[in-house]
Amino acid sequence: MYEAQIAEELSRWKRKLEKRPSMFDRYTKGLQMKMNKLVPEKVHAVVTSSIKNMVHATLVGSEYTTKKQPDLALSLEEREQKVMGLIKSYKRTAALEGAGTGAGGILLGMADFPLLLSIKMKFLFDTASAYGYDVRDYRERLFVLYLFQLAFSREEKRPELIEKLERWESEKEKLPDKEEYLAAFDWKAFQLDYRDYIDLPKMLQMIPGVGAVVGAAANYHFLDILGETAMNGYRIRWLSE
Repeated sequence: MYEAQIAEELSRWKRKLEKRPSMFDRYTKGLQMKMNKLVPEKVHAVVTSSIKNMVHATLVGSEYTTKKQPDLALSLEEREQKVMGLIKSYKRTAALEGAGTGAGGILLGMADFPLLLSIKMKFLFDTASAYGYDVRDYRERLFVLYLFQLAFSREEKRPELIEKLERWESEKEKLPDKEEYLAAFDWKAFQLDYRDYIDLPKMLQMIPGVGAVVGAAANYHFLDILGETAMNGYRIRWLSE
């Protein structure tokens, strides 16, 4: 019964991703592009480089920093109860971090990028473990990376990423060796999508007086999106397996 329920929820989630962006979303995207042009290219370069370097370091180091053994004997419903608890906890953590850095203006606002990124990646590692997957396996770390990319991707890229998740059991057999798998990833697309997705709220977060409120709300929202994407990504694997 539970698997039938989540299969329906998964279908609704896929349909939601296929919808055309709303007028508000299109307006926000246009405003974001205008604001991006006002930011010096050197600032964009620093942010882009920091995103790549931090994600790369987190993925490579996760086999040493992840101590939890994946849960192997739980039902899907029990796993998802744990994941929903993780989402609630990490949203609260992200909101507190956003409020703290947002209250500090531009300097602390810049520090929010790597801090929030580390919170997101840690959440994904814990979620993988709750679903029974061991992120010390480099193939699971790559799956996590695709989940992250899907959560913050542009509309036209989502079908391709969802298809990759649906075919993961065959896809992972084609992966390069452990020493080379990160080099084969499309880092440029990953960085640009993520940066563009979070640029507008993060720039608003640096405005004195409202930064704390914006930072808390934005980070809470980002973790909400990531949580929904992660749950449905692992549901795809569970049902296919």
